[in-house]
Amino acid sequence: MSDIWGVAASLASRVTEMRTDVLVLGGGMAAYRAAVAARNEGVEVVLAYRGRGASPYVIGFNAPLGHSDDRDSPDVYFDDMVRGGYGLNDRRLVRRLAHGAADAYRELQALGVPFAMQAEGGRALQRHLSGNSYARSVYVPDGTGRAVIDTLIRHARTLGVVERGGEKVIGLLHGDAGVQGALLWKPHTEQLTLVRARTVVVAMGGLGQLYADSTYPVDVAGDACAMAYEAGATLIDMEFMQFEPVVTIWPSQCRGMEMPTAMLGDGAQLRNAAGERFMLRYNPPHAERQIEKARMALYIQQEIDEGRGLPEGGVWFDATSLDAATRESYVSHCSRLRAAGVDPANQAVIVAPAAHSAMGGILIDDCGWTGITGLYAAGEACGGVHGASRIAGNGCSDTLVFGAVAGRHAARAARALDRTNEEPINASLRALSRWWGEQQDDPVPLKQHIRQTVAGHAGIWRCATGLSQGLTTLEQINVKLQSMRARTLAGAVALLETERMTRCAIMVLAAALQRTESRGAHQRTDFPQIDTRWLTHLSFDRYGKFSPREIPIH
Repeated sequence: MSDIWGVAASLASRVTEMRTDVLVLGGGMAAYRAAVAARNEGVEVVLAYRGRGASPYVIGFNAPLGHSDDRDSPDVYFDDMVRGGYGLNDRRLVRRLAHGAADAYRELQALGVPFAMQAEGGRALQRHLSGNSYARSVYVPDGTGRAVIDTLIRHARTLGVVERGGEKVIGLLHGDAGVQGALLWKPHTEQLTLVRARTVVVAMGGLGQLYADSTYPVDVAGDACAMAYEAGATLIDMEFMQFEPVVTIWPSQCRGMEMPTAMLGDGAQLRNAAGERFMLRYNPPHAERQIEKARMALYIQQEIDEGRGLPEGGVWFDATSLDAATRESYVSHCSRLRAAGVDPANQAVIVAPAAHSAMGGILIDDCGWTGITGLYAAGEACGGVHGASRIAGNGCSDTLVFGAVAGRHAARAARALDRTNEEPINASLRALSRWWGEQQDDPVPLKQHIRQTVAGHAGIWRCATGLSQGLTTLEQINVKLQSMRARTLAGAVALLETERMTRCAIMVLAAALQRTESRGAHQRTDFPQIDTRWLTHLSFDRYGKFSPREIPIH
């Protein structure tokens, strides 16, 4: 083993420092919305990111405007979320989201996001997504995610937010006084940057890449949760991973592309190999409509598992019955399919479920505070908002509302905090230097093994035997990992990331094993019924050492 203290001292010589009031970590909608909100409070803001996460792929987001149906309201939206979350939602967070989503839409519209509008009256066109009582999803025809994130980026730059692009977060600077910044590394260099901040907002996404088949980018593998946990934050609901029900597997050129559940709301249909519209059996009379994603994914997987799927391993997603105007309003999807040689006007595509949205993550209050001095969080890095399952269209709404909330409160806290006693950088560097050694080990095969293990034992269907086997495998992977070393900074970072990935994977399986019921996105074949005794969160705190403890619903 290398001299950790000596390596840490050597690394310290490569570190440059900068200071700010609020440091935002992440490059997607939650991060940029937090940065804008913090800057609007009059404080200095630095935003550090490696990539844009899943934000560019957002299809639309919920806002209870009542433009498509005047019966819609924040209260109806609230009820939809609690029902769709199987009662496990933190009601304080749901209320904040229900009453903030319409404002998020209006703010973006004022900034110039070109939402689809009705021909007259200045009212938004709204789509009906699964799990929603009414059509409430607003969208941009040419791509909602890209339009929203580009607008937020431009606005952040206009306000003077300092961006540090292409940088990885190595860890949070934390100690007895809470969180006071973060250590960053720019890949392909030997340079480290310590950003000292009065407060930090973590908005780096969820857990999707813990699974072998995921709709999420490769850098969304639990880093945000793991770093917050290391700093003392509590993680909750880690057992709940929602599977996107309709992810393209054919045509192969479009593999991994999510087909919009809004299309199902517009009248597209799911059919099995026999051509049967099977959702009529599972969800009469609505079939593909008015059903949350978790149940839809279960029913699709059941068709496949019981032999009624296609040889490719999926079912048909058939949009041929839609009128041309409706179908062509999904511009990016139709374009990609036609580029792959499939015309959605007369051909169906093959879809199957894939890991998508984590309901679990960092425990926050309705101000985005984690309970750790100086540490705030927003977006899919957080748990509690969606309960046991997320209704369609709520991912983006969550990032926009809680990004603004976390940024605003982080800025106000930054003005009030006394940071005269600064945390030394030593602990952050030791976390990295402990991986230094003479050999150069490659953790990529271990990462692949982790993903296969989680997918194989904590997929749509779980059972005690499989979860226990998966935990044993993950513990063996962790033992092997602890003996690995690196001679380069890049290698040490990769090993540290793999350790965090392993830790999050263990939490997912440990919580899933403890929850002996089926609820929402957590389905146990050995405990197939919902159990009212389990109307509680499972949490991991820094003292828990992977032993889940129950906390009540707020």
